[in-house]
Amino acid sequence: NTCPTGIATQNKWLASGIDPKLKGERLYNYMKTFRKEVLEITHACGYEHPCQMTMKDVAINADNSTKILEKTYDYVKTPVPFNNMLELYSCQYLGGGDAIKEQIKLPA
Repeated sequence: NTCPTGIATQNKWLASGIDPKLKGERLYNYMKTFRKEVLEITHACGYEHPCQMTMKDVAINADNSTKILEKTYDYVKTPVPFNNMLELYSCQYLGGGDAIKEQIKLPA
């Protein structure tokens, strides 16, 4: 009963402060701004879409050292081919597939 936002509590006074409409609007604004900032970073790296970034394009600072994501997480991202946004929409690595191609009438 100590959740400061009132979400995970049985305390009626804390829970009364929850306004789903306001929280939804705030989340929408956060995601809209986050998307814009990710695209700005993507373009600053010389790419058109975030899927083009690799694990070598991002470095993190931790423990007074800088490491690229590839070495930090010992993971190599599967490259996602990028020709244009329409083809990317149906990319199997990003949740697209044959059903999506049918919906938007992409060539097979």
